[in-house]
Amino acid sequence: MIATTQVNAGTEHLCYHCGQACDDELNVAEEKNFCCFGCKTVYEILNDNNLCDYYSFETSPGVSLRYVSDKAYAFLNEPSIRKKILEFDSSGYSKVKFLVPSIHCISCIWLLENLQKLNKAILKSEVNFSKKTVSVDFDPQVMELSALAQLMTSLGYAPQISLAGGVEQPNTSKSLITKLAIAGFCFGNIMLLSFPEYLGLDVADDTLRKVFSFLNLSLAVPVILYSGQEYFLAAWKSFRQRQINIDVPIALGLLALFARSANDIVSNTGPGYLDSLSGLVFFLLIGRWFQSKTYESLSFERDYKSFFPLSAQKKVGDEWKATLVYELQKGDEIRVRNMEVVPADCLLLTKDAFIDYSFVTGESKPVKVEPGDLIYAGGRLVGSPIILVVEKETSQSHLTSLWNNVAFAKAGESVHKKTIDNVARKFTWIVLGLALITAMYWYVVDPSRMWLILTAVLMVACPCALALAAPFTYGSMLRVFGKYGFYLKNADVIERLSSITAFVFDKTGTITRGSEEVKFMGSLKSGEFAAIKVMTAASSHPLSILISKSIVGNDKDSAEDFKEIPGKGIEGIVKGMKIRIGSPGYLSVLGVSSDQGTKVFVEINGEIKGYFQIGASLRKELPSLLQRLNGSFVSLLSGDHEGDKKRMAELFPANAPLFFNQSPHQKLTYISDLQKQKMKVMMIGDGLNDSGALKQSDVGIAVADDTSIFTPACDAILTGENLKRLDTFILLAKKATTILRVAFGISFFYNFVALSFAMSGHLTPLVAAILMPISSISVVGFSTLAVNVVSSRKLSVLSDPKN
Repeated sequence: MIATTQVNAGTEHLCYHCGQACDDELNVAEEKNFCCFGCKTVYEILNDNNLCDYYSFETSPGVSLRYVSDKAYAFLNEPSIRKKILEFDSSGYSKVKFLVPSIHCISCIWLLENLQKLNKAILKSEVNFSKKTVSVDFDPQVMELSALAQLMTSLGYAPQISLAGGVEQPNTSKSLITKLAIAGFCFGNIMLLSFPEYLGLDVADDTLRKVFSFLNLSLAVPVILYSGQEYFLAAWKSFRQRQINIDVPIALGLLALFARSANDIVSNTGPGYLDSLSGLVFFLLIGRWFQSKTYESLSFERDYKSFFPLSAQKKVGDEWKATLVYELQKGDEIRVRNMEVVPADCLLLTKDAFIDYSFVTGESKPVKVEPGDLIYAGGRLVGSPIILVVEKETSQSHLTSLWNNVAFAKAGESVHKKTIDNVARKFTWIVLGLALITAMYWYVVDPSRMWLILTAVLMVACPCALALAAPFTYGSMLRVFGKYGFYLKNADVIERLSSITAFVFDKTGTITRGSEEVKFMGSLKSGEFAAIKVMTAASSHPLSILISKSIVGNDKDSAEDFKEIPGKGIEGIVKGMKIRIGSPGYLSVLGVSSDQGTKVFVEINGEIKGYFQIGASLRKELPSLLQRLNGSFVSLLSGDHEGDKKRMAELFPANAPLFFNQSPHQKLTYISDLQKQKMKVMMIGDGLNDSGALKQSDVGIAVADDTSIFTPACDAILTGENLKRLDTFILLAKKATTILRVAFGISFFYNFVALSFAMSGHLTPLVAAILMPISSISVVGFSTLAVNVVSSRKLSVLSDPKN
């Protein structure tokens, strides 16, 4: 129990939580002073939950809560407003993203990512520091949305609510341009007023020279205090957090130049270096503007061409036509089949359905929805097809962000990210050490040059090019891959692609594909054919799609109690007929030969009616692909029987292991066993019956002929017609990794050469400020150009229609 008392503040006291003065009253808890009851309450909450480490990152890191209202967010509980703000909402799980402008340091991140320790109804919270957003997953049955917003506000992180939906980002570019304009104006005028020095006026003009010098000093004040304030603020926060970042040497250099120049002018011992100072800030801000634009272009709102072109069945007249997701509009009527992903927030028009939201929440637990209920984008249908009406347009990038859900993440850290993190931690200390050595040397050799040389050393070294190399190299390659039908969920997949040593293929839908020629061998009535069409139209399996297309008629009826057993078949009830369709093993049919191709059997009301014979053909150019992969470990995992074993043995390399009758679990175990042998495994499948193996593999690729199928467990989606180019894509991934290493080398070489010139006195601070952004431009330019050149050479063959 924390004892608290209130006394009048006779002397000045600072709040332990927010650092502000306690003007009218003093709240005391555990011998700590607080300016208001709100700040004291936050401390008590943190203390009760063992979260007082929050105060160890920074002194008084909180925000004053003196004027916070207890009922400020009651309006968030209105259903119409909840619907606009929540990204996802169900009975036991809701997700919201808040814009929190007050996020400013590591203390903020630490506290906001530990919200679950303050309230058990909060499941997870994640901070995006650059965008100043907080994504929170919580249980709406235990905690209302208003209570969540109030909790964050009570901690000093009031969310900024936009009833238009989504998160509006503050416009920081306007402030940067204003600072750049002021720095440029002052730089130009300081240079103009420095002409007496440049022209070497004699002693008779000493008075005029003093006037110009003091004018220069007055012009330098807004440059250092306003235009350059970000560097000083960042450096100060870095010191308070007991860390050192790249802004520290820049701030020290600017401060040293200004202090030395002010001293020279006031003591009348020289004109100082104000032209260099203002030019330095001007070119630094140009570099910052360039980098901000670069990072805007590198955000994961990638170009739509680099996304998998997910489509949905949209009703046009009396027909259902495939339509790309980003072309769907509010009010469009769409149809979703079993195991397909709902592409946008929609209202259910047909009967009850079950939706698996594991794509969104990471937990596979189907949720029942009723007609008129809202179904969120990313939900996957389990059961009979449903008709939906689009309620809210979505973007391909939103579905890709779900694809990057931590539930589908793979273990292991990116090598290039480790390199950048290690360099970033040590880089600034090395620069400061070299600057100190340089200052000591020039103080002895030529004190008059020490300040300019010291500043040049502090300015010229920059790890920014190192940070830009990876996103530009891999980002450019992502766009190249997308152009040729190879869609990766993120750039880190490219790095894993380059290290693959083993290839495991699924057969049906990957090695082979069903031909358009489908024959039924048996006896069926016209009404039974129509019922089979309804059943197969409900499934997204490639064989079901082929059978459905082969039957003339419509599929307006619906299937009841529809089930799909992965790798086996489907079953359901249509117009009172109990229908089962699937493999011979699923329907207990014995003595079946597969010499004539794939056979899909039909059972109606317990009686085998016959089978559909589907000719299985190899994908074009696949034999040459397997031949090119002969130097690597290649294997086949198939859920089918061994009837096709002879043909697969002729197709695969002589030493390639071939396995048939494999269950999804057996496929996963096989991949795991290969990884235990230190192999880097790529699994190539259709994504329907092998999602576990795709997720277990180092790189899982789902081969898709139907753009309505989206498999979250995979790392990449490859269109079927481009499977023959798989080895080229892997070669390009290796080239991208090589390009990245060269880009790292360029960055290290630049810093080595630039520091050498600066320390030897051959580089002015102004030139150093110009070189900083140029180093970033050079690395970005090299990476982009190199990727384009390499990809154009390797993929020029792929553009040939003959291939």
